[in-house]
Amino acid sequence: MAPVMSRRRLLTAGGVLALGPILAACGGGESADNESGGAGGERWSFKDDRGRTVTLDKAPETLVAFVSTAAALYDYGVECDGVFGPTRPVDGKPNPQAGDMDVSKLTSLGTEWGQFNVEKYAALQPDLLISNMFPAPDLWYVPQESRKKIEALAPSVGIGVARTSLLDPLKRTAELAEALGADLDAKKAADGRARFDKAVETLRKAAAANKGLKVMAITGDAEQFYVAVPDSYCDLNYFKDLGVEFVEGKKSDEWGFWEFLSWENTDKYHADLIMVDNRSSAMSAEQLAAKSTWRQLPAVKAGQTVPWAMEERYSYAGYAPVLERLADAVRKAKKLSA
Repeated sequence: MAPVMSRRRLLTAGGVLALGPILAACGGGESADNESGGAGGERWSFKDDRGRTVTLDKAPETLVAFVSTAAALYDYGVECDGVFGPTRPVDGKPNPQAGDMDVSKLTSLGTEWGQFNVEKYAALQPDLLISNMFPAPDLWYVPQESRKKIEALAPSVGIGVARTSLLDPLKRTAELAEALGADLDAKKAADGRARFDKAVETLRKAAAANKGLKVMAITGDAEQFYVAVPDSYCDLNYFKDLGVEFVEGKKSDEWGFWEFLSWENTDKYHADLIMVDNRSSAMSAEQLAAKSTWRQLPAVKAGQTVPWAMEERYSYAGYAPVLERLADAVRKAKKLSA
């Protein structure tokens, strides 16, 4: 496969604009501040959530990112050339993790956990690799067994999304987008932020109006049922700050994201509203319905479930509809008998 040469692009409502002198001049070297450079050969740098600073002779042009991270950057007008992670359609619809991107136009390095085609990655001649971290320092969906080969091809940036508030990765992703040339004051970005801020208040009011409603976030596979530990997930953590009352799963392993239960024990906790993992790797509604213990849960019988976008793209535009959907579900849900 011949090397794919490409320039990083900034998208606008009117089409595609090549990166020009919109990046501010900067100095080089290690710094706690994010610096960027573009025209005239100015240096570019960005300090990520591992405390590592990437410094390049010029702004990176060929970007490769985890699909949700790429989708968040796309919301700010920054386009990636390659992606890795789930991109296949779900129930005939675009994968929710891809946001508004047309993934058919991007080079996919792999769609399943453990898949990362190093040869394809090398052919892109990448300038920068970007991913989330659950938690730091490992980059999400970058296989450990090929990590050294991958790291040798281009520097990387990691955005922390675990054990913090949702506001942190939202802020950090916006900062990265800006360093890559995005205008955070552009209409699309500003509209996304305004919608997010309005949705925050909508959820806060819904939670206050239905105080005492118990919410549980879950996923499952053929063998086990998993109840989320809210403080480990930045979105659930933030929803708690807004007044949503969660069932608190107990940490079952050193990672601390889930309590593992057998399907016979799905009724360990009472929940009035259940948030269900909507990733393509999670059990579908049909697969969950095949589990009799799932069907017998009060919230399921009452139809009080809502999709949980646990790997939503970390942009304000991406999370605004997530908050709106949860607010609507919280507002409509009724307290149920155990």
